[in-house]
Amino acid sequence: MSTGPGPGAAGCADPTGTVGFFLCQAGQRLRGAAIESPRLEARLLLAHAMGCRAEDLLRDPRAPVPPPAARAFAGMLARRIDHAPIAHLTGTRGFWSFDLEVSPATLIPRPDTETLVEAALEAFPDRAAVRRVLDLGTGTGALLLAALTEFPGATGLGIDRAPQAVALARRNAARLGLGGRAAFLAGVWGAAVGPGARFDLVLSNPPYIESTAIPGLMPEVARHEPPLALDGGPDGLAAYRAILEALPGLLATGGLAVLELGQGQRAAVEVLARGRGLAPAGCRADLGGIDRALLLRHRAA
Repeated sequence: MSTGPGPGAAGCADPTGTVGFFLCQAGQRLRGAAIESPRLEARLLLAHAMGCRAEDLLRDPRAPVPPPAARAFAGMLARRIDHAPIAHLTGTRGFWSFDLEVSPATLIPRPDTETLVEAALEAFPDRAAVRRVLDLGTGTGALLLAALTEFPGATGLGIDRAPQAVALARRNAARLGLGGRAAFLAGVWGAAVGPGARFDLVLSNPPYIESTAIPGLMPEVARHEPPLALDGGPDGLAAYRAILEALPGLLATGGLAVLELGQGQRAAVEVLARGRGLAPAGCRADLGGIDRALLLRHRAA
């Protein structure tokens, strides 16, 4: 972005090259690209470029933007106008009680996925009851790391098909001080777990979008997030079939599995689960009222 007036600068009252000018110009361009919350996103991107907090920018709109920050901001703004997710531009995303490093190799953690952690905590009021946690399709490590922060006596294993995701999850675990309690492996669902391993808690946010529906998703998702983390096959249930086939051999006595669901998938996944000897043990809705976290136990449990 030039530090001088340019397209979209009309109406930006602050002097050229100042925080206020950059925010005004960027907000207009983001609004023109149909970005939700353009003013907020402009602040987030400029704050990241300047190495400060977004709220700091509001204190002095006439403060100058250093040229290196202006160049970094211009690059991020161009990518955001092309609908690159803002988390990919800043490199982090908040989840549960911490921030995670994110990358195009993994799905960006969503607030809806926190519903799985809430369901697990409600199911295990005795935090000492969970000693081993498994996260299938771990991505950034979000679910496993959130569980380990809440079950302080537990260790865990995260599995992901993408080696880049495994490396990213390891970095997140180390940065949060959980590297000694969390291990990560590249592999395909439960087949990557060693023979005889049993877990008190199994978590998974599998791909559950029908293949033909992916091109119609918002461009931030359809164009910029990994298809491997989105594509659930022709009916959206392919990953559930693989996970449910392995689950009976992964759950310890009294163990619980919590699976994230897509909208309208509860009944179908429950049918698949019963066919594998698993009993639905409730379902927790997200803040939008959608059945999001399906709880499963051994049928005899």
